[in-house]
Amino acid sequence: MKFGVTYSTPYYGVDPDRVVAFARLAEECGFESLYVPEHIVLYPGATAGSYPLPPSLPYADPLDFLSFVAAATERILLGTGVLLLPYHHPVILAKRLATIDVLSRGRMRLLTAGLGALPDEAHAVGVDFATRGRRADEAIDVLRLLWAGGEDGVSFHGEFFSFESLCSFPKPHEVTQLPIHIGGSSRAAARRAGRRGDGYFPGGALHPDERAAQWELVRSSAAEAGRDPETLEYTRFGTIDMSPERVEEFAAQGVTRIVVNAAATEPDGQREELTAFAERFGLLRPHDR
Repeated sequence: MKFGVTYSTPYYGVDPDRVVAFARLAEECGFESLYVPEHIVLYPGATAGSYPLPPSLPYADPLDFLSFVAAATERILLGTGVLLLPYHHPVILAKRLATIDVLSRGRMRLLTAGLGALPDEAHAVGVDFATRGRRADEAIDVLRLLWAGGEDGVSFHGEFFSFESLCSFPKPHEVTQLPIHIGGSSRAAARRAGRRGDGYFPGGALHPDERAAQWELVRSSAAEAGRDPETLEYTRFGTIDMSPERVEEFAAQGVTRIVVNAAATEPDGQREELTAFAERFGLLRPHDR
């Protein structure tokens, strides 16, 4: 099992010293990865499900945030949970992601893409909320095309994006593709993960039966698309106090990565919680114990 941790800027804040301290702590504790969420804009009355989203929550730009973290760390992988893919132009995004991957020596490897659930957020960036799923599918194709393309250029003609003979350099660090995981809590997201994704990262308060059905849909959709379901990763949120027995339950469900977040918002409490988790699951390297 792999273990990641989330830095939730809305609740932990964006003080640069605290960000660096948290990222280095996560790395020292042996966590595989660090994830950050995204909202581009909020507005009065916005909600995540039934939970209100105060407009003043400080959602940092996730890619700028991860670039900053990369410069302050050495090993930890960088992830988004989730990047709102339909609200980013894929030609620009391909360049930004490849640049972070190069500068971090191959650590921008856990991009998780979602659709977004706030209609006014889509409207603010000029995206038709109703078509954001198709737009995301096209964006994934464009990203992979640009990363794989050579000096002769690549062309694309779709419903939302169109270009001729484009070259995008630098390429990702020592690879021709960056993994793209799919986030969401719907069956549409599960099908997208199977057909196009390198993994699935469901959120939401889903019934266990629905979670199982979605993971099976991921696998069956991959098989129908001629892809190997065994190559797909399955990431789930866990809790900072979860037990080894609970982790074993996740593993039995096919989960390959668990992402947790510290309940504490102050550095001392975060250190205590992350260290205790790392000790419980043997994440610390021998010389760090």
